[in-house]
Amino acid sequence: MVASKYLPLDGANSVSQAMRQINPDVVCAYPITPQTSIVEKLADFVSSGELKAKYIPVESEHSAMAACIAAATAGARTYTATSSHGLTLMHEVLMWASAARLPVVMTNVSRAMAPPWSVWVDHMDSVAQRDTGWLQFFCEGNQEVLDTIIMAYKVCENRGIMLPAMIIEDAFILSHTSEPVDVPDQELVDSFLPPFDPELKIEPGRARGFGSLVRPDQYMEFRYKAMLAMRDAHDRFLRVEKEFKQVFGREYGGLLDTYRCDDAEVVLVAAGSVAATAKDVVDALREKGQAVGLARLRSFRPFPHEEVRALASKVAGMGVLDRSYTFGAAGAFFTEIKGSVYSCQKRPVMKNYIAGLGGRDITPKILEKIFEDIQLTTKRGGGDEVEWVDVAGLPRRWR
Repeated sequence: MVASKYLPLDGANSVSQAMRQINPDVVCAYPITPQTSIVEKLADFVSSGELKAKYIPVESEHSAMAACIAAATAGARTYTATSSHGLTLMHEVLMWASAARLPVVMTNVSRAMAPPWSVWVDHMDSVAQRDTGWLQFFCEGNQEVLDTIIMAYKVCENRGIMLPAMIIEDAFILSHTSEPVDVPDQELVDSFLPPFDPELKIEPGRARGFGSLVRPDQYMEFRYKAMLAMRDAHDRFLRVEKEFKQVFGREYGGLLDTYRCDDAEVVLVAAGSVAATAKDVVDALREKGQAVGLARLRSFRPFPHEEVRALASKVAGMGVLDRSYTFGAAGAFFTEIKGSVYSCQKRPVMKNYIAGLGGRDITPKILEKIFEDIQLTTKRGGGDEVEWVDVAGLPRRWR
């Protein structure tokens, strides 16, 4: 029997409730819209005594991550949160956290980059960090936000992994929108997540060097081991999610969550909160006799190459919705998926849809038209590879 209680929580408070139960040793905090309410609530928990963490307010996001690195090097379980320009300001030290094999966990409330200024969702900030060596998990709803943070610590702190992770929730759509969230009992969380016990850490009386200069004939081995850990994080996450289901009664479909894909002729791949709307659209189109499905990308790093290839080999057409854009190329998810399926003997017709930048709504009608376009493109055997959706001045009408 899973003991829990339901609370009406927005995405920010779902994070705070998870961290109250995880009980990190150190929280490093710097405010930025729309993340600020996370660290504000954690400050309340520390003030009330509900959270025993050392709460460190700092002068910038770069300093927040630097403080997390120092604390993790000393063997502390650490946490921070940020968004948009705060995440990109961290970029230098994100590299350090992963290369130093420090399992820092961070929430990124994914928000568009300026200029022009926007405080609404897109994934450009998160995607820009794809090569920093961090695990990246995208969440559809607030329950998944809470649960994924708990699972992330168990994955990252495993001695065979020891890599940092960011849990990504969409700005305002999740961070400031409430839904019923099942908050598990503290005893269950404690039984699932053991205390952090790193093999190597700074200890008084034991001389050790961290982050030393190495020669060219030594450097690549460090990166190779980090690559192996990122690869192994794939299977580690699947095992942790299976255990999570046994304890808490919930699961989310692995790293690529498929919806009505078993007999689908075409599928749309998407990440984040838009997947919830897309599922409703899939149901509506199924009632009209259209064999469509949805694949929700939960993990960008590690990337679920095997799952993507297995899905691609079964469908005739695959659309990929990106809420970001790699200038001079295509959407990052599309580029990754296209590279994955290249080795497949049977490859689907593929098309990339750039949509929802700066928080622009991706409505059910727009998603219906995307599915319609995937089907038409598949029947033609191909066409334009990348299309920007719902942009003023372009000929196609999406609304």
